[in-house]
Amino acid sequence: MSNPPQPPIGYSVSITPSRPDTPSPDPEKISIPPPPLIAPRFPPPKFQQDQTTSPSIKTPNVPSPANGLKTGSPIPHLSTPPGPPVFTSPVRPAAVPFRASPATPQPVAFTPGTFLPTSSPPNFSNGSHELHHQLSNDTEDDAVPVGESPYVLFSAHKVLKQKKQANVPSLGFGALVSPGTGRGISPGPQIIQRDPHRCHSCGAYANIFCNILLGSGQWQCVICRELNGSEGEYIVPGKEDLCNFPELSSPMVDYVQTGNNRPGFVPLSDSRMSAPIVLVIDECLDEPHLWDLQSSLHAFVDSLPPTTRIGIILYGRTVSVYDFSEESIASADVLPGDKSPSQDALKALIYGTGIYLSPMHASLPVAHAIFSSLRPYKMKTPETSRDRCLGTAVEVALAIVQGPSGEMSRGVIKRSGGNSRVIVCAGGPNTYGPGSVPHSFSHPNYPHMEKTALKWMEHLGQEAHRQNTVVDILCAGQCPVRVPVLQPLAKASGGIFVLHDDFGEAFGVNLQRASTRAAGSRGFLAIRCSDDILITQVVGPGEEAHIDTHETFKNDTSLYIQMLSVEETQSFSLSLENKRDVRTEYVYFQFTIQYLNVYQADISRVITVRLPTVDSVSAYLASVQDEVAAVLIAKRTLLRAKNFSDAIDMRGTIDERIKEIALKFGSQVPKSKLYRFPKEIPLLPELLFHLRRGPLLGSIVGHEDERSVIRNLFLNASFDLSLRMVAPRCLMHREGGTFEELPAYDLAMQSDAAVLLDHGTDVFIWLGAELAADEGKSAAALAACRTLAEELTELRFPAPRILSFKEGSSQARYFVSRLIPAHKDPPYEQEARFPQLRTLRTEERTKLKNSFISFDEPSFCEWVRSLKVVPPEPS
Repeated sequence: MSNPPQPPIGYSVSITPSRPDTPSPDPEKISIPPPPLIAPRFPPPKFQQDQTTSPSIKTPNVPSPANGLKTGSPIPHLSTPPGPPVFTSPVRPAAVPFRASPATPQPVAFTPGTFLPTSSPPNFSNGSHELHHQLSNDTEDDAVPVGESPYVLFSAHKVLKQKKQANVPSLGFGALVSPGTGRGISPGPQIIQRDPHRCHSCGAYANIFCNILLGSGQWQCVICRELNGSEGEYIVPGKEDLCNFPELSSPMVDYVQTGNNRPGFVPLSDSRMSAPIVLVIDECLDEPHLWDLQSSLHAFVDSLPPTTRIGIILYGRTVSVYDFSEESIASADVLPGDKSPSQDALKALIYGTGIYLSPMHASLPVAHAIFSSLRPYKMKTPETSRDRCLGTAVEVALAIVQGPSGEMSRGVIKRSGGNSRVIVCAGGPNTYGPGSVPHSFSHPNYPHMEKTALKWMEHLGQEAHRQNTVVDILCAGQCPVRVPVLQPLAKASGGIFVLHDDFGEAFGVNLQRASTRAAGSRGFLAIRCSDDILITQVVGPGEEAHIDTHETFKNDTSLYIQMLSVEETQSFSLSLENKRDVRTEYVYFQFTIQYLNVYQADISRVITVRLPTVDSVSAYLASVQDEVAAVLIAKRTLLRAKNFSDAIDMRGTIDERIKEIALKFGSQVPKSKLYRFPKEIPLLPELLFHLRRGPLLGSIVGHEDERSVIRNLFLNASFDLSLRMVAPRCLMHREGGTFEELPAYDLAMQSDAAVLLDHGTDVFIWLGAELAADEGKSAAALAACRTLAEELTELRFPAPRILSFKEGSSQARYFVSRLIPAHKDPPYEQEARFPQLRTLRTEERTKLKNSFISFDEPSFCEWVRSLKVVPPEPS
């Protein structure tokens, strides 16, 4: 298979087949949009009935996996802000008939007695249900119950056989794939420490769905149907003995290669041993910002494991590289910032007597001394006009990571830069040295200089990626940082770009989570699927990799994606279509994530999924997962919304999508031109309405830099964070410390209540005026809401900002603008979609109605009806 030219590194991979109707299509081509003016930590934190959840949440129902609650192995509390108090109030389930929003993708019933790892959550479904070992020398299938992978979510659990029906673009079909590194789910996949059995034709791995010939040990590939040998390994007395092979009993396994198979491997007792962190700090800060930054930095180094190696670099007009060999004072070697450091200068630095990377157990007092020695910017130059040589500083940081102090002792060299991280703490734009832009936008040559700087930053990010070093950029303050210039550096290296209001609490939390989130390097994602299925687009933090495997596998048509980094905060969204009418009873998908983990072991995680095919449109719609479908639609839409003008256009495409889904899959109302929206997917329109008016496409976020940062974060975020960024979760505080989950409607703004709204990157706490008047009750409610907010977002990266305010305050507009305006709807419609209203007395409902200010924005029902569509009944 010939390979097209490799595209530049970018976050979004778009694959377009040249001839979708041919059995073996030409290689997909990737088109990567230009860097926009400005995506995950752990596999989606989930509620699981049979696993440990956050101690603050107890609920009889199975809520959404997007609630942000931790499961599995506990993560130590961050040292800033202080750990929240123990909070044991349960969340009350939403009133019937309202289903707690967001809804969990519905699992398929399984036969009891599964032989699979308990890490497979029952509340996630990837459609690999009704699994059977089909033995070619047996007349009957043996049912082999299988759990479900938390790393792959399909938008539907069934596939339509008819190409014309399946390929309706308005609804679409696809999957979300999260690389995961096992830390967020315990226990993880079953581990196999031997070479896998792979198809000699297409390269697929032996798996739970393969037909096995017991007499010869041969197995049939589910992707290409070729028969393969197993070197006699699968020759067993009976079918039940096949369960002794993890790959034949579980849909997800990890093949691990360690020291025996890889010369030079040194097992590490602590993952941080192989993960040096270099802080690159802006020294051009005013006093208030510097105080906050110093507090966050002190808490950051206190939180690091003792074996973590750290480096500290400051930048302004010069680059100061701090030397940890001086124990009593803060000492630094200084390099000019007006140009890239020469090789001679770097050699003199790296091979000198200074220690620039040092483990925390030996350097903690020195690090504190360095941070305490920082002084505020003394000149009267405006923030935007101060010289900052950020580009030069990152170049020096990469050299420090690659230097002799970054190598392992006793002559064994670790893989250069493996799992290293550079964290930039920036308070303004890069205005000095390479990759810089002029201080003022009015500079006559600004557009050209910005374009040059953008390319230079992207190249620097690519170089960091080649060295397996991730560059995270955490910005704070009120000075514009010129996001279009800095964003390519983070993107191309596989890092993240985050904006903060200040260097305080949220910044400090993100600083710690950036350094401790589990990550791998040298990652590749390989996607194989049945010949009837075509991958039309991939969106995520990677680019197509052109790997020639034809000497080993002559018919390997899989799609390979090189991942810019391997982190559980990420996901790849796949758009899939039928090449032709499907004639088989099942279609198969196999995802292989290959990476080097934090312990420097080679991992190949293999996930195999089987989906049944159906002729019935109704059966297909019943298997659609509203929330997964909404997230996939949102990612495809946001990929095209590169600026605010595009975002306005994309709102129109959401309208057209609702109309087409009703037209193609709904039914026409008798004696009317209206169409009913399909009853099988009742949540989808409301989720898309939130998308249309929220921060991703709406007018809530004012500055284009903020919009661009949020957009890029969303395109690469895990399912949980993506869902929360599309549709907020609303929780009302009740007396006794309980919380009731309600629809995110403005009818929740009841004066005697406190309401928490989780919108992914922001969490808002709203106190009603009547409650706020009672100082004791309002303080208790605020503390309970604050504690719950911290628990809900404990594993989220980036950590959201948490804002609280009272009813009627100017800040309350942030909260009000994210709620669906339902106060104008008829009472019967309000009660149907917001059942909690039925618990209010007549005078309370009147008071609530009179508290709203009239404006022209339509409610959800008004919007749907304006599209000539009848809103679906609430589920």
